[in-house]
This record gives sequence, C-alpha cells and structure tokens, in this order.
Amino acid sequence: MTFLLNDMQTLSPIGFQPFVAPEIEIVDEGQCDIFARESLLDAAFGPARFDKTAQRLRDGRLPAPGLALAAKAAGALVGTLRLWPVDAGGVQALLLGPLAVAKTCRSRGIGRKLMAEGLFRAFAAGHKAILLVGDAPYYEPFGFARRHTLGLALPGPVDEARFLGLELETGALTNASGLVKAAGAFDFSAHRVETEFLYAA
Repeated sequence: MTFLLNDMQTLSPIGFQPFVAPEIEIVDEGQCDIFARESLLDAAFGPARFDKTAQRLRDGRLPAPGLALAAKAAGALVGTLRLWPVDAGGVQALLLGPLAVAKTCRSRGIGRKLMAEGLFRAFAAGHKAILLVGDAPYYEPFGFARRHTLGLALPGPVDEARFLGLELETGALTNASGLVKAAGAFDFSAHRVETEFLYAA
C-alpha cells in the first residue's frame, strides 16, 4: 500500500502564481536508492551514526521484508525509514530506524508519513512489537513509551529515556526481559555495497 501526501499550494513571490509542491510518495526502497539513502543519512547524522548502539543491531543484517521505505518527490529520495528484526529478550520484535528526511523537505510531514506507513505495514505483516531509540516527544504520539522497555537492555550505552517500545499486540512486551539481540537475515552484500559507496565518494 502507498500513502500519498496531498499537493500543497502556496503563492509564488513572482506574479503570485500558484505553486504546486511535488507529490510525496512512500514506496519500497530499491537498489537504485542505496547511494542516495546513505548520503541522506550522512547529512542527517554524520559519521557518528555508525558508532550508535542501535547500529550494532543492524550491522550485517537485512531490514524486515517490506519494511525498507523511501519517501520520494518527483522521483528523488527525500526520506528513509527501515525496520529490522530483533530478539527482544525472547520476544520477536522490530527495531525502527534510522528515520531521516532531507533538510530541504522537513516540516512537511514526511517523517510522519513514513512512520504511519511503516507502522501500518508492520501491523499488517503480523509483527507484534517495535523498539527504537529516539526522542520521546516525537515518538510518543505514535504510541511508543518507555514503560515497554524497562526489562530490556541494548548491547551498548544508550540514554535510557530514549529507549522506547510500542506494542502492536497488547501485552506483547510484558514478558520481554534481557538483552536485545540482532535477528533476521544476514546481508552478505553489505561489505560489497559499502566498498562501492566508499570508492564512489
């Protein structure tokens, strides 16, 4: 399923002619989006993004099927969101992130559109819980809360106030306890793609 952000009309400073902003599509990420996605993430988070604790759960893994999303405007990638399989203390769950939107396209609701599509797809696919590390004021309106992760620990340092969970099925995280571990399919092409990206930079 694809969500569309309705056209937004504003007045142009020259002649006050209507200007129609490009339509935003939320679609499946494709191979052609790899370099644009990595560039967007570099601009949003810098090289320190590879040192984050959550990245340890993504290294060498593939996102959950159907849960690598791209936001596009006129064919150009302007936002990204991926969800990853994890073992949350014995409970199968997803790890959400990173979520990023191009600087030139922020404050247009693209992040919220990506979140809505990601959560809908996760629920429709039968996933029962989602974890993330992020700003509570942004994610709490989607239903994420610290109370769902009190029994869990991540494989590295993290601001505990930013470690949040969402139950897509009531009670899914009630008995979740212990270390969150990477799960899901291995990405055997990851090293090759990273090497190609470095040579292309």
